[in-house]
Amino acid sequence: MPVYQYTCATCGSFEETAPISRFAEPCECPACGALSERNLLSVPQLSTLNSQARAGHMINERASDNPKRASQTGMRPTGPKIKSRARNHADGSKSMPGARPWMLSH
Repeated sequence: MPVYQYTCATCGSFEETAPISRFAEPCECPACGALSERNLLSVPQLSTLNSQARAGHMINERASDNPKRASQTGMRPTGPKIKSRARNHADGSKSMPGARPWMLSH
């Protein structure tokens, strides 16, 4: 949110944060509570980040809803491969040797 400067008739100038949609509305003075108009000679102060911090924020925002996958980046999974014990038969059925007989296979 930008920081705007306001000028109170009795207390002088003060700064307040407000959404850009309310830039033209008067603000209450924190000292006396009177409605004060925005100082039109000042521009809103917007915070800026250096390029490394901005890149870090963009990576975090992207990762929150669209994480990278190993296939997209070319990374390969590490660790030993685990072989499946399932046996595929000619008729298309599968069986698991040593598995519980009441378990159904897919």
